[in-house]
Amino acid sequence: MSLDQTPDLSLAFREAFRRHPAGVAVVTADDGSGPVAMTVSSLISVSASPPTVALSLSDWSGATAKVLKAGTMVLHFLRYDDRALGQLAATRGADRFGPEIPWERLPSGEPRYTSVATWFRARITGTLPAQGATVAVAELLDGAALHSHDPGQDPLVYLDRGWHRLHEARGDLSLLPVTGDPTDDFR
Repeated sequence: MSLDQTPDLSLAFREAFRRHPAGVAVVTADDGSGPVAMTVSSLISVSASPPTVALSLSDWSGATAKVLKAGTMVLHFLRYDDRALGQLAATRGADRFGPEIPWERLPSGEPRYTSVATWFRARITGTLPAQGATVAVAELLDGAALHSHDPGQDPLVYLDRGWHRLHEARGDLSLLPVTGDPTDDFR
């Protein structure tokens, strides 16, 4: 086995993360100026008690400042059947809350996509500025989680700049490609 050492650390980093699959989520919020949405693949679990997550919000997204100003958000955990929503929230200039998009406002005011079965309302409890992004830590306040073994409910995964789904066959877990590529807005 040979180990290729890349002199350009940035190139090595990009190559490593192209091969590192990540779940896909859509974040929605409203800072009082109207609802915003963005697709992220950086959502991680931090603690189960209290339920806490962290995510990276890209400075490239116009939604980042509004999500941070809002202070609360809704995290939508996307499944294979939700891939069109992931694409919509990653497309620059798209109308993410148009009349054909099923969404509602929670009693607390946050926008929520009603077609996504697993979602959580969260309050930002801390931020850390980083080069090109802000890392936000958020405590989950309420929500719902889907329990299903329906293949259409497989998690949506981002890998090698493309949409994929997990599929379990004969005890093996494999990635199946999904048609359509995310746009450059999705990082």
